[in-house]
Amino acid sequence: MARTLPTPAAPAQDQTRGVMAIPAFRKLWRSMAFSSLGDWLGLLATTAMAQQLSSGNYAKANFAIAGVFIARLLPSVFLGPLAGVIADRFDRRRLMVVTDILRSAFYISIPIVGNYFWLYAATIGVECLTLFWSPAKEASVPNLVPKDKLESANQVSLLAAYGTAPIAAALFSLLALISGSLAGLVPFFATNSVDLALYINAASFAYGAWTVWGLHEIPKGSASKSQGDVGVAKSLLEGWRFVSTSKIVRGLIVGMVGAFIAAGAVIGLARTFVGDLGAGDAAYGVLFGSVFTGLAAGIAFGPKIFSQFSRRRLFGASLTIAGLFLVILAAIPNLVIAVFTTVLLGGFSGTCWVTGFTMLGMEVQDEVRGRTFAFMQSLIRVTLVAVLAISPLIAAAVGQHTFKFQNSQVSYNGASITILIAGIIAAIIGSVSYHQMKDRPNVSLWSDVANALKGELGSITGATTKGLFIAFEGGEGSGKSTQTKLLKKWLEDQEHGVVLSREPGGTPLGNDLRDILLSHRTGAISPRAEALLYAADRAHHVFSVIRPALDAGDIVITDRYFDSSIAYQGAGRVLEPGEVARISRWATESLFPTLTIILDLPADIGLSRLKKFDRLESEPLAFHERIRQEYLQIALLDPERYLVVDGQMSVEDIHASIISRVADLPALSKVPKKEKVKRRPHPLQAIAKSKARVQSVTRVKKK
Repeated sequence: MARTLPTPAAPAQDQTRGVMAIPAFRKLWRSMAFSSLGDWLGLLATTAMAQQLSSGNYAKANFAIAGVFIARLLPSVFLGPLAGVIADRFDRRRLMVVTDILRSAFYISIPIVGNYFWLYAATIGVECLTLFWSPAKEASVPNLVPKDKLESANQVSLLAAYGTAPIAAALFSLLALISGSLAGLVPFFATNSVDLALYINAASFAYGAWTVWGLHEIPKGSASKSQGDVGVAKSLLEGWRFVSTSKIVRGLIVGMVGAFIAAGAVIGLARTFVGDLGAGDAAYGVLFGSVFTGLAAGIAFGPKIFSQFSRRRLFGASLTIAGLFLVILAAIPNLVIAVFTTVLLGGFSGTCWVTGFTMLGMEVQDEVRGRTFAFMQSLIRVTLVAVLAISPLIAAAVGQHTFKFQNSQVSYNGASITILIAGIIAAIIGSVSYHQMKDRPNVSLWSDVANALKGELGSITGATTKGLFIAFEGGEGSGKSTQTKLLKKWLEDQEHGVVLSREPGGTPLGNDLRDILLSHRTGAISPRAEALLYAADRAHHVFSVIRPALDAGDIVITDRYFDSSIAYQGAGRVLEPGEVARISRWATESLFPTLTIILDLPADIGLSRLKKFDRLESEPLAFHERIRQEYLQIALLDPERYLVVDGQMSVEDIHASIISRVADLPALSKVPKKEKVKRRPHPLQAIAKSKARVQSVTRVKKK
């Protein structure tokens, strides 16, 4: 009996509320949120304190701030794996409580001692304790939530870790503003808003310790036994071995490093830059918060806003734009403009960051993905240490300069010049990355922008699927049916599950529509009505056949898809191709084939192969020539997603060209193989067999 393809499941609902409804996890998350808020507040306070201790010396202030960042990052670079191994040997709950108490004590001691040595020593101590706390927390989360909600738990955990940065910046600015008012009640706060911030930070860790102590749901015993962490040097060496073999992955990683150069320069020089503009701690908090506000906005909304763009194009373009905003930030010495520029800078950096990580997951094979990401994270740590340490040093070396022009003068100090250099470097890296990875080499970026604003850019960002989707296109008589069957057999020989279908007629409804669209009995059909009928067939085809098969991890091969509508009803019927494409994208919910194979053949040769002609095949030769030219134009605009094969070659040569391209698809390696592939009947075949059985039984009864 034929296997019935399942209908698509309803979209998964947001699981965040369900996760937060778990009392134990909610308490742990609250602890993480307060600790992260305090940690960001502590970063702002310690850098501000380093600047205060410099007593107005510009070079000394930059060196001091660089020292704070180095003290925060060095422990994770060199001691992270070792701390994780040691943390595995202790009880999780007690370890988290003890480390939070000690971190609270360190932050209380910093303003009390009040010198450079203890500022750096306490900072290093806090970071070392965090390296013990983090693996215990990560190992505890899976014990507090069901497996099906673990992904949502990780998402809200990241929100607690990074979403609190803008809140901390706002709180720091507020403390700087109200410290004068507090001085009327408590004279201690007259000039000690930084100290107050450090005390609040200490209180947040104390609250975390108290909360975790009451979490008896965390089981006793050691943390995760996984030994997945490796040293930075080993990660760099092993990761580079795999990265060096792929031009695209190399471009991605270099570009992501460029993004961190841009963001790191702003973070490392923010306090000095604000001081150069004549502002204080409140403005520092605002500028610091604007970086992370923009970064969060870029991560959350960038892929949606630019959803019509190719990820490869978006990655390089967003990094280049971020670099240009960094140049603007350095060139315009105005605090208000600097804040708005920093938000935009952070937004494009966040878009670049999330796009790069998405592409890494798509481009890197599963068996080496872990090592590649370990390499990426290690390289980011090293890059951040270098940028956060070197940028203040360069600023200190450049010093303060005033340029006079007739009756006016402009001051450009070391911080601005260093940010300018970082912006130029980021823009150059982004430009190189863009030109290396752009997947539409014959189409300008401005053309893509204009088409995207009109909703006509046929790019790439539909919903992800488990399977592989291949479409065959071409004019009449080009041999699509033969080649789809040969490719199906080759893939099944590779132990893949394959579903072969066609348009129109891939479903019972589609078969009825096929009769209407192609039969001479129908007569003339309005071009717009014809386009809508094809879109209706396609919508049902995707819903009932293509999407379920892809979700099941199968490979879907279809004889014609929506490029046929663009060519036939667009160019052939002389409708606007962009309008036809927009209808098909809506009908299919932007489900694009991974690869579209176009069998190119002169229209007169293809028509000469036909023995009888349906309604479309009977159209004049000029109609079919317009279709051929439209296919070639479509393929030219997006060569990464199309393969044009000369249809005049032999059947064997065409097949060899097709399997050569299909075998190189990265997505093919992700499609699960099946030990015994059962040749799945097409839905129409199943219906035909069912009717045959009914007729056979009827004949037997009559006898």
